[in-house]
Amino acid sequence: MAKTGAPVAARLPSTVVVPRLVDAAINLLATHGPSELKARAVAEAAGLSTTAVYYHIGGMPELLAAVVVAGFDRLKSDFARLSPSDDPVADLMAMAIAYRARAQANPHLFDLMFGLSTRGSYRQLKSASEGSQSDAFRTTYAYTVEASSRLAAGTRIHAGHDPELIAAQLWSVVHGFVALELSDRLTAFADPLVEVLLPLTINVLIGFGGDAQRSRESGLLGMRRVLGDQP
Repeated sequence: MAKTGAPVAARLPSTVVVPRLVDAAINLLATHGPSELKARAVAEAAGLSTTAVYYHIGGMPELLAAVVVAGFDRLKSDFARLSPSDDPVADLMAMAIAYRARAQANPHLFDLMFGLSTRGSYRQLKSASEGSQSDAFRTTYAYTVEASSRLAAGTRIHAGHDPELIAAQLWSVVHGFVALELSDRLTAFADPLVEVLLPLTINVLIGFGGDAQRSRESGLLGMRRVLGDQP
């Protein structure tokens, strides 16, 4: 019978072990929150020994960095599944709803991805891993920039707007909305999507020269692409 523990972890390739550790950490965040993000707990959830965390990835800071990258990769996959249409406003709203759904599915992962938590171990992410995290964010954010580029190139808003600025403002709108909703600051509204996010997005588009009614119709279309008949 093969021995368990460090020898087994050492024999398994990192390409197998690291994804298992990352998935385990993400699942622990979703079910138990950051208090369970300890090497032993993550390793046990992955069916490995604690040694595997240090042997294959370096330690908890490196594992947290890998979790951040995985979080953005999952969000990027959500965006990639939303095929571009001839309505960039609807596309941008669909991405916003996908963003919200991903955050709601694992609020603690959302906190970790964007540095919103004050948990000490979250701040231990080593500078050596910052590049990969930034790259993961940029490749995800690129989907918003691409849709914003199509918006800027069309007739839905006034000509001459920088797609990067459009993307940054719209991402800020969605991110702020999601953060407030996750912290239960929007419970006074029966339907925060329709009462807060949609009109806020329309206001930004009006600022770029968009038409209010057409923007609303596109926004609702984008919502339905992800939510079906809801809201």
